[in-house]
Amino acid sequence: MRPSQKQKKQASPLRLVGSQLALFRRVAGLTQRELAEQLCVSEEWIGSIEQGRRPLKPDLAEQLDALLDTKGVLVVAAENLPEQEKFPVWAEEYMDIEQRALALSWYDTLVVPGLLQTENYARAVFRSRVPALGEDEIEQQVASRVERQEILHRKAPPTTSFVISQAILMDRLGGREVYAEQLRHLRESAELPGLTLQIMPFGRETHAGLAGPFTLLETPEHTRYAYTETNRGSHLISDGNQVSSLGLKYAMLRSQALNPEDTRGLLDRLLGEQ
Repeated sequence: MRPSQKQKKQASPLRLVGSQLALFRRVAGLTQRELAEQLCVSEEWIGSIEQGRRPLKPDLAEQLDALLDTKGVLVVAAENLPEQEKFPVWAEEYMDIEQRALALSWYDTLVVPGLLQTENYARAVFRSRVPALGEDEIEQQVASRVERQEILHRKAPPTTSFVISQAILMDRLGGREVYAEQLRHLRESAELPGLTLQIMPFGRETHAGLAGPFTLLETPEHTRYAYTETNRGSHLISDGNQVSSLGLKYAMLRSQALNPEDTRGLLDRLLGEQ
């Protein structure tokens, strides 16, 4: 089916910026791979921007303007992309970065982090959505979430750190059996190579994470990002100052949470109560 005129119009800003980048790159005599190497990003990343599948972010646009001597044209283009063109792509962009990440640090307060969820727990999470999701969509979301977890079982997995609130372990999403299965899975995951799990206990007098959950990521190019989700949408953060601030917050959270050994002990006690 051919796209409607409205769909074409909505997609054109991303494609226009991508076409501009491709033109400037060719004028500079660079291939996508050569440009990617100079920017310390992947060739696929450049290709996605040029094809209009990924938005050009202002920080990368600034680097491109300097490298290609384009007098700030790409920064202006990136900063003036319509909001609807920039935001919906971010969750997909996060997934791409997650799959390539060298390191992941995850803080959560309401649910078990997606990379540590069992299939049944994930299904219970999606069934709790309001407005309700259809069963087909739920199963699709569950399958996608389980597939993402393969990165934890690679021959060379990323270094991962999780800090989760003890309150998460008090809820019983999906019922008692699902809860017990999820506890066992967390206990087993705590033994995975390169994975650190810590629980933020009840009764804290100080707490660095009151502003809510977030995730930190580092790519093979040693670029650092942060990711947050709210009821109003998801946000992939590349600004160095903001990412650094969240990094400091995460370091404080790790110092306030139970250490990994005590975390495993708490999980053992909770499993013993089942």
